[in-house]
Amino acid sequence: MDSATLLLHLRSELTAFRDCLSGDVTAPVEHCGDWTLYDLADHLGRENLWAATAVTHGHGDDASPAAPRERAALTRWFDTTSATLLRALDTDPATEAWTFHPPHTVGFWQRRRCLETLVHRWDAQHALGTPEPLDAELAGEGIAEVFDTMAPRQVVRGRATVPRVALRLTATDTGESWTYGPGAPVAVLSGTAEDLLLTLWGRLPGAGGSLVWEGDRQAGQRVLDGPLVP
Repeated sequence: MDSATLLLHLRSELTAFRDCLSGDVTAPVEHCGDWTLYDLADHLGRENLWAATAVTHGHGDDASPAAPRERAALTRWFDTTSATLLRALDTDPATEAWTFHPPHTVGFWQRRRCLETLVHRWDAQHALGTPEPLDAELAGEGIAEVFDTMAPRQVVRGRATVPRVALRLTATDTGESWTYGPGAPVAVLSGTAEDLLLTLWGRLPGAGGSLVWEGDRQAGQRVLDGPLVP
């Protein structure tokens, strides 16, 4: 997915997340430990500033203060972090930047922040009982990122081991497929790109919905259990 498209999606997803702040910010966020919607907004906003600092100052040491708790102030603060991020990322994706994983370019952050916001927008809407669909093409980009960036980072950080067998994921709505692990796949998990991405990020179980397993499901599930993401 090209830089311009990612930035358009990022802007849209940030706006959709921001709209959630008019709801109950004390609502629990099911898949984020003991966080509330306020905590999720604090996390996403501070990571907006972190990524902007990585681009504009070339390091990952940003330590922004916590978000304000009063609703109007929280919304204004989140808008400011979003604007700061979008300004920083509105440049040539090949521009050098500090990142926690290759490539060390602005393009890394354009993709990473877009996909992070996509999942957390779903988290926020889910917390309020109003989850909206994920764009299928963007969800596919998110699946690719799990396998080319997030899972390898989990291995490097000692949180996971390299899988012993391969698992293939196939998106029934876009026709894309991805393979993670060595050799021929021992199992195939098929479903919509949205359901596959949410499963990889632990938002949905590896069964039900549109998901269908073929082959050695137990071995495939062990690959999914990696853990593939933080």
